[in-house]
Amino acid sequence: MDPTFAAILEFAPWIIVGIVAMTAVIVFGSIHSTKLKIKNGYPLEGMWGQSLKPEVSSEGMERVRLLTQENAALRAELSSVKERLANVEKIVTDSGYQLSHQIDSLRDKDGVN
Repeated sequence: MDPTFAAILEFAPWIIVGIVAMTAVIVFGSIHSTKLKIKNGYPLEGMWGQSLKPEVSSEGMERVRLLTQENAALRAELSSVKERLANVEKIVTDSGYQLSHQIDSLRDKDGVN
């Protein structure tokens, strides 16, 4: 028997275990990736790039339309809340408000004594 072939046979079990381990990692990684795509709503693709899920349907399009309208309403509400908050901040940081607040605090001190 050739000495180089004998050296290769000596490491054959390690090579086989390594190949099996790499194959298992690839398979479980692919399964995990597909599971995450399904969980987060990303479209699945077949071997040649064709779309498998989610299929485009009238129900899906209606849902997208409703969600788009809700999103627009929420954005409008958020902008009105931001405007109201800016007005409140302006009132609180106004010097007249601070002066009246100081006067009120002085009145409270006089009332306690």
